[in-house]
Amino acid sequence: QRQFVESGGGLVQPGGSLRLSCAASALTLRLYATAWFRQAPGKEREGVLCIASNGSTTNYLGSVKGRFTISRDDAKNTLYLQMNNLGTEDSGVYYCAADTTGWGTCDSTFGHWGRGTQVTVSS
Repeated sequence: QRQFVESGGGLVQPGGSLRLSCAASALTLRLYATAWFRQAPGKEREGVLCIASNGSTTNYLGSVKGRFTISRDDAKNTLYLQMNNLGTEDSGVYYCAADTTGWGTCDSTFGHWGRGTQVTVSS
């Protein structure tokens, strides 16, 4: 069974906003560090934002500072990524993943990848 299902991607114009969701089935997200990653065509996958088990957040990518926000709804066991003021450089497939080390912190390694949701920023 796929452990994460990402949704909320789509086509948006520069300057627009999207809210991505990551629904978890078997994993209780508050027990893990969970993070959003993205991958553009021809590029390596990169970490974007992470939220630790204790709720603290880490920004892996300076270019999204002040524009993207990660959050977690424990009642719904769902991870979110709010993306504002999108630019073409933000295009790519966005994935969520969970800590595989057991640390629950954002310096962990990640796995349990979802299938991803496509974000395309274009005018």
